[in-house]
Amino acid sequence: MIRPARPDDVPVIHRLVRELADYEKEPEAAVATEAQFHDALFGENPVVGAHIAEHAPGDGGGTAVAGFALWFRNFSTWTGNPGIYLEDLYVRPEHRGRGYGKALLKTLAELCVERGYDRLQWWVLDWNTPSIEFYRALGAEPMDEWTVFRLDGDALRELGGSTAS
Repeated sequence: MIRPARPDDVPVIHRLVRELADYEKEPEAAVATEAQFHDALFGENPVVGAHIAEHAPGDGGGTAVAGFALWFRNFSTWTGNPGIYLEDLYVRPEHRGRGYGKALLKTLAELCVERGYDRLQWWVLDWNTPSIEFYRALGAEPMDEWTVFRLDGDALRELGGSTAS
């Protein structure tokens, strides 16, 4: 079952982000706090959305969180329409291969279609072959001609602190 995240999901979303950071071999980079996630998702001016994949084991024992998708709205100047940028998609290893990743992406694609958005896009690490193969099987196309740039840390502060235009 896929459902929108609720405020009481924040602790598990925080844990899932940490698990994803471990999987992506950068656990020290995941420094966001539960309070930051709560504010970003459910504060006065939410800036992200999230969906939760729940696993029901079938033995009447309730549900467990199998994974999540965290996303935000972006905008294409070329099409003149919004889209969804998928920041994180993560399914716990013990739940992989059961359709949760596809169900999460399907939910976001449905949101795009319902809202008239043109795109659903995301990044994937070039070494993450299982994910790349999964995305290709869904019909997603790599944007090989594009290179991602990031400005952060000292470089961001240096440029942001300058008065030069």
